[in-house]
Amino acid sequence: MNKIREYIKLSTDELVNKVSWPTWESLQESTIIVMVASLLIALVIYVIDIISSGSLGFFYQIFQA
Repeated sequence: MNKIREYIKLSTDELVNKVSWPTWESLQESTIIVMVASLLIALVIYVIDIISSGSLGFFYQIFQA
């Protein structure tokens, strides 16, 4: 039981005194960057999907007849 108490005490000490927490402004800025990057990646994947779907549809249409 003493090991568990010591672990909790050391963990609390580390979280309170040794961890550098980001500011609210920094968190907002990082969130916006992640959202924009996610949207751009999703857009790129969508464009690639549309192009490959059209290409395969054309390819299948040629050899179906």
